[in-house]
Amino acid sequence: MKKQDFIKAVADSANVSQSTASDCFDAVVGTITESLQKGEKLTFVGFGTFAVKERAARQGRNPRTGETIEIAAAKIPSFKAGKALKDAVN
Repeated sequence: MKKQDFIKAVADSANVSQSTASDCFDAVVGTITESLQKGEKLTFVGFGTFAVKERAARQGRNPRTGETIEIAAAKIPSFKAGKALKDAVN
């Protein structure tokens, strides 16, 4: 499902226009992004948890040359599905 398909499904489900659903989608994604940038953890009971994890610096290998390279430490967004979501999928 692509973003536009998702927005159409939400608009139909909520009985609102597609532009309203699109604005709501953009607001939700923007709020989640801002919270993660601040290092906050978001928990939606039954759905899941968004968090930022630290990935340590490590050594990697350039597959083309075989040369060892240093990969910098990074912060990565993560999502852990909640029990209700896992049960719904299974």
